[in-house]
Amino acid sequence: MENLENLRDSLTAEIAGAGDVETLETIRVQALGKKGQVTQLMKTLGGLSPDERREAGQALNVVKTALAEAIDARRETLKEAELEARLAQETIDVSLPARPSTLGHLHPLSQTVEELIAIFGEMGFSVAEGPDIEDDFHNFTALNIPPEHPARQEFDTFYLPEREDGSRQVLRTHTSPVQIRTMQSTTPPIRIIVPGRTYRADHDATHSPMFHQVEGLVIDDKTHMGHLKGTLIEFCRAFFGIDDLPVRFRSSYFPFTEPSAEVDIGCTRDGGQLKIGGADWLEILGCGMVHPKVLEHCGIDATKYQGFAFGMGIERIAMLKYGMPDLRPFYDSDLRWLRHFGFLPLETPSMVRGL
Repeated sequence: MENLENLRDSLTAEIAGAGDVETLETIRVQALGKKGQVTQLMKTLGGLSPDERREAGQALNVVKTALAEAIDARRETLKEAELEARLAQETIDVSLPARPSTLGHLHPLSQTVEELIAIFGEMGFSVAEGPDIEDDFHNFTALNIPPEHPARQEFDTFYLPEREDGSRQVLRTHTSPVQIRTMQSTTPPIRIIVPGRTYRADHDATHSPMFHQVEGLVIDDKTHMGHLKGTLIEFCRAFFGIDDLPVRFRSSYFPFTEPSAEVDIGCTRDGGQLKIGGADWLEILGCGMVHPKVLEHCGIDATKYQGFAFGMGIERIAMLKYGMPDLRPFYDSDLRWLRHFGFLPLETPSMVRGL
């Protein structure tokens, strides 16, 4: 006990001279550990008289507390010094460009929509939009779809709860209601495309309850079937990048167009693999001259104006162009799929850059 002050001074000096946290920990164990110098002195208190034990115990506690505080203070100092040294070594040059592996990718649907806008934009079309929730008139009646038409049945259409007046709204089954709204609010000539979400009660490898369509509409006093055919032939060849892509028109039926046609493009089916271009045929869209009743519903004089309309599934043409075998991964949010089929942001097409 006579050398207690010397022991404290000696250990305090060692603590102050510790150059790293590991050395400091070794000093702590030697001083305050189970077999440390101060701990050994604490064990000798039992052999002293009560008065001596009290006096010596108080002195040892003072030394023990002083050493513990010195160790804690030195540890904080060493940790700060280590952090400063690490920060100095691990500097980051913020002027470096982002690494390619960390870049985001544009979804194929977004890419395809931009391609459609670029192609039809060069033809003079503008983009029109409308609500996803529609009423009966805009989704069915104005498009010459009678009450007995299958599209009005609940197995094919998502109906919302009945309103106070007894009517029911629907999730739009096509983007055609935007054509109706445009014709009601715009005086011809009209030249628009309408890309957007649509909803139908169907789900398998080639159908989804929510999917995307693009429709086109041209209304003026000169447009005829030849303009429709020329527009769609040029579109198909530009979109698929094949200058001599075979395109044919087959007569069909749609309640909102007359005459109506399905559009097929040439393809080959070799060993189960579908490729665009060839002697076989694949249907990709529907079209026709706007029915006079549709024009009348929109307040347009059908004796003065006429025009054409067309529509296609965006997922379908994207799958054909980029070789995607299944529709469902479009909505799975799988980053591996997106990295494989996605596009870099700077590759987005436009009327300036082209496709």
